[in-house]
Amino acid sequence: MLMSVLITALAPAFMTPPDSSSWPMHGGDAARSHVADVAPPINPVQAWVRDVGSSPAWPGPARRDAYNKVEDLKSRLRFDDAPQPTIVDGVVIVGSSRDDTVNAIDIETGTELWTFWTEGPVRFAPAIHGDLVLVGSDDGHLYALDRRTGQEQWRQRPGPLDRRVAGNGRIVSAWPIRTGPVIMDGSVYTTAGIFPPEGVWVAAYDVSTGEPQWSVRHTDLPAQGYLVGSPDRLYVPASRDRPIMLDRKDGSRIGQLDGQGGTWVLLTGDGVVYGPGKQGRMSDQEPGGDELATFQGLRMVVADGRSYLLDADSLSALDRDRYRSLAVRRRAVRAERKALDEAIKAGDTQANARAEAIAGELDAIAQEMRECLLWRVTAHHPHALLLAGGVLVAGGDDEVAAHSMRDGSLLWTRPVHGAAKGLAVIDGALLVSTDTGAVHCFREGADLQ
Repeated sequence: MLMSVLITALAPAFMTPPDSSSWPMHGGDAARSHVADVAPPINPVQAWVRDVGSSPAWPGPARRDAYNKVEDLKSRLRFDDAPQPTIVDGVVIVGSSRDDTVNAIDIETGTELWTFWTEGPVRFAPAIHGDLVLVGSDDGHLYALDRRTGQEQWRQRPGPLDRRVAGNGRIVSAWPIRTGPVIMDGSVYTTAGIFPPEGVWVAAYDVSTGEPQWSVRHTDLPAQGYLVGSPDRLYVPASRDRPIMLDRKDGSRIGQLDGQGGTWVLLTGDGVVYGPGKQGRMSDQEPGGDELATFQGLRMVVADGRSYLLDADSLSALDRDRYRSLAVRRRAVRAERKALDEAIKAGDTQANARAEAIAGELDAIAQEMRECLLWRVTAHHPHALLLAGGVLVAGGDDEVAAHSMRDGSLLWTRPVHGAAKGLAVIDGALLVSTDTGAVHCFREGADLQ
C-alpha cells in the first residue's frame, strides 16, 4: 500500500489510548492510532468465534496498470473486508455488511445480546460514546442506538433525499454512508454520498441528541474510509484520491493531502499516514507538502518516537525522531546543492568546491538514516498491525501473530478463519476479525468452547 505521511502540528491529547476495558472506536481512538496501553494475553486461547458476515463493496484492483506501467497494484478501496469490532463494558459491538445489522456480543461467552437491523450494509465499525452506539449504513442514515438494549435513540440522514438505487450488488441509498464515524468533544462526524456529481455531504451532529451542527456539500469528494479527527481538523478519506482536510468547527475546507490516495488514514502525534496508493510505499511530508522520506510498508503504528512498519514479508522498527531530524537536514542540503548547480551553470567556478563538499555531506546523512533502522524481522502477516503494551500484533492469512516491541522476536501465533484484517484489544482479551466475517475472541486460560 502506498501511504503518505504529512507532518502537522497536532496536540497529543487526541491520541489518548483507550482505557483498559474499552476500545470505543476503530483503531482505539479518534486518531485511529491502533495503540493501547494494555498487552494482549500472554498465552492466548480462543474463547469463542462468531460469524457476523462480510460482503465487501468493491472487488480487488486489476493486476496491472499497463498504461502507466505499474505492476502488482494494491487495492485502495478495501475498507470493509472484515467486520471491525469495538468494545465497552464487556460488550463487543460489530456491524455486518452481509446481514445489514449491528450486533452486541457478550465478550465472556460470545452470546448475542441484541441485534439492530438497518436497511443497508453496515460497512464500518460502530463508535461508542457513553450509553450510545453510533453507526452509519449504506441506507444513508446515521443511527444512535442504546448501548444496552439496541433501541434506536435518534437517526439522521446527511444526504438530501431518501432515494434508493442499485449499488455494489445491493439496494442502497443514492447517498450511502461510506465512512466510519468519529466522535470528539461531544460531536459525531459522518458523511453521505460517494459520487461527487450527485453531491457528497460532510456533517456534524450533537452526539447525545442528534441535533445538526453543520453540513457542507462537496462536488469533488468521493468519501470512503474511516474519518479521523485531530484537535482542530477532520480528515476525510477520498477513495482512490487524497484525503481532504476540513475545519472541525464548521466543516470549511483547509486543503488536500499530497501524494497518492487511499482509504486508510492514521494520525500520529506529529503527522498523518494515509494510503494505500498503487504500490506499497509510505511518504513522509512536512506541513507544506515537501517530502522528507519514503518507506516500503502496508501498515504502521507510532509510539514513543518509533515507527513500526509492516510490509508483505517483514516487520521493522525505525527511530522516527532521529530519522525525521536527518530528513529535514537532508532537504536543506539538497536545496543548497540545487542552488549551487544553478550557479555552476551560470559560470560561477567558486561554487564547485562547495558542491563537492555537499556531496560528502549527503553521503554521510544517508548513512546516518540507514542506521535509524533499529531492527527488522521476517513476518508474513501484512493485513493489520496493533501495538498493545509491549507487544506488536499482526494479522496474516489464517493466522495472527505477536512480536516483541523490543526486538521483533516472535512470541506466538494462533490460527483464525481467513485473512486477519481487524484487531482490537482490552485487558484480558484480543479480538481478531477476518475477511470471512468471523470474529475471534482470544483470552488467557482454558479453552471456553
